[in-house]
Amino acid sequence: MRLFAAAAALSAYVLLTGAGTNAATTGHRPYWRDEGRGPWIANVCSLPVPHVAGCSADVVTDSAGTPSASSAPAPGALGPSPFHSAYNLPTTAPNSETIGVVDAYDDPYIASDLAKYDSFYGLPAPPSFRKVNETGGTAYPRSNSSWALEISLDVEVAHAVCQNCNILLVEASSNSLADLGAAENEAVKLGADVVSNSWGAGEYSSETSDESTYFHHPGVAITASAGDSGYGVEFPAASQYVTAVGGTTLTVNGDGSYGGETVWSGTGSGCSQYEPKPLWQHDSCAHRTVNDVAADADPKTGAAVFDSVPYHYQSGWFQVGGTSLASPLIAAVYALAGNPGGVVYGSAPYAAGSGLLHDVTSGSDGSCSGSYLCTAGLGYDAPTGVGTPDGIGAFGGTPPPPPAPPGTPGNLQATAGNGSVSLSWTAASGATSYNIYRGTSSNGESSTPIATGVTGTSFTDSGLMDGTTYYYEVTAVNSANQEGSRSTEVSGTPVAGAPGAPTGLLAAAGNGSVSLTWSKPTDDGGSPVTSYDIYRGTSSGGETLLLSGVMGTSYSDTGLANGTTYYFKVAAVNSTGPGAKSNEASATPQLPAVGNFSISISPSMRYLGGFGSTTYTVTITPSNGFSGTVSLSLTGLPSHLTYSFSPTQATTSSTLTLTASGASFGGVSFTVTGTSGSITHTATASLFVF
Repeated sequence: MRLFAAAAALSAYVLLTGAGTNAATTGHRPYWRDEGRGPWIANVCSLPVPHVAGCSADVVTDSAGTPSASSAPAPGALGPSPFHSAYNLPTTAPNSETIGVVDAYDDPYIASDLAKYDSFYGLPAPPSFRKVNETGGTAYPRSNSSWALEISLDVEVAHAVCQNCNILLVEASSNSLADLGAAENEAVKLGADVVSNSWGAGEYSSETSDESTYFHHPGVAITASAGDSGYGVEFPAASQYVTAVGGTTLTVNGDGSYGGETVWSGTGSGCSQYEPKPLWQHDSCAHRTVNDVAADADPKTGAAVFDSVPYHYQSGWFQVGGTSLASPLIAAVYALAGNPGGVVYGSAPYAAGSGLLHDVTSGSDGSCSGSYLCTAGLGYDAPTGVGTPDGIGAFGGTPPPPPAPPGTPGNLQATAGNGSVSLSWTAASGATSYNIYRGTSSNGESSTPIATGVTGTSFTDSGLMDGTTYYYEVTAVNSANQEGSRSTEVSGTPVAGAPGAPTGLLAAAGNGSVSLTWSKPTDDGGSPVTSYDIYRGTSSGGETLLLSGVMGTSYSDTGLANGTTYYFKVAAVNSTGPGAKSNEASATPQLPAVGNFSISISPSMRYLGGFGSTTYTVTITPSNGFSGTVSLSLTGLPSHLTYSFSPTQATTSSTLTLTASGASFGGVSFTVTGTSGSITHTATASLFVF
């Protein structure tokens, strides 16, 4: 079996990221207030990275980030009944089905917690509940409070939705994808008909190989949460072999009926970087689009979860959401449909007829220029896929037939330019993109296209040799990645012309000199640039030729008068002569500058508890021969924070220590001032006290 290449190297990091959410993670806010209004929400696990998963659960907290646990479910937390009534679901499956739940680390109390959950809501115990490690044994991994809350959510929701389903919990040794993948295979090996994965990692280039090892299980319906970081794609939700599940905000009417849904702002979605397009997806993303379907995920409308493993020193009933809620919910719907073995990966909902899914048409999970990849609309959109359950009919179908092969592009024409040939053609039926073929003899076009995935009906082939005739053919490609017949052949012969203007001309003044730098033209006119001409003047627009034949993209003009402003332009030269002049740049030579310095603070942001200390490094960077001592001072701190420099009189750097003498939550910006004689400079940084 192929293991994830980075698993061993990341083992130390896995231990850290699996340790719960008590430790701060760079860029990871310990809690936030969703959409500017209550309640407060916290990520249960650390943020995911490639090869290391984070669980996709979010828990309701107080304003200090402490989970809101209680002896009974919170009034807004959903139990089993609202999920059944709002999504029009039965409570039992027609056949004996086993739902596999794959998570990391051990929840030592999950069996008794599930019994407590069932007793509170009056549910029957599952026909069987089994817990194993990633190799099928009973030597369980170490416990982890964050993942224990995730396990409680997954197991209790899966059982709440499908109440006569067997529950199989497989606990991976860590949250590395290698261990979670081994647990995935073990769940299938032990007979799971459906497997729920409420976790994800960042995408990586070898995921298409790893998915074949761990997620390619024909005859088993596998669900994967889309992630809780907003617009963006995680793996394994990106896998072509799973049903990617996005998140919504579910409204349940007073009588339990469906009241509508919008996109939950935290759900993941988007276009995969690496995964091939499944046959049943026909949107404009060239790769796999995440998601396929969606379900309730907003913690404000989250599930009631009982967990007796202390999480942030709290235990009891929590209100939990995230796409970790949506994944086991959809997995249980597959089981309720009674035919998970007949489902082909994530295809079944795409074949559903009208009335079998709720089409979510409003809401967004981020910024992507209003695209369907992050914004809901009529029909398919990435945040909610083809919709949310309205009964079980959409979760036991078969995939639609592949589309017909694409037609042939028509009326192909070629127009020659300077070192380029521009092609245009008429659209082919069924085409989502086009491939371009080129050769240097008639009917000699290569078997490998020079360009693939071309959208629209035009293409410019540049960087060609003038005087050479090039021959072209174009083919259409459809949504199933089927390529059609080649078009008629056309040809074009590029002709050289004058080069374009050099770009980015900059002038830097010295003592009696000006140094010029520029970039070569983006258009060489079809003939390589051989040299440059330099133009100079003492008034704007008054430049005359100073020097020809300059090689490279820099020149130093010396022997100039200090205090006089000089104006410059540059032109590129190829076999046809000089081309257009560049933009104008000017500089005024001066005597050597007086010594100076600058200061900076690293890092720009720190987090600090109500009591304790943290440090920054203040760096002094001299210029123009400065060698003096800089006196440091600080302003902008509130009374409960104190500071010290070591040393206060510095030449290169100083350590700044901030100390908190009492709890006061919030962020503060402060200013460090450095003074040496008449020279003063400042730098700012921030501190967040939690």
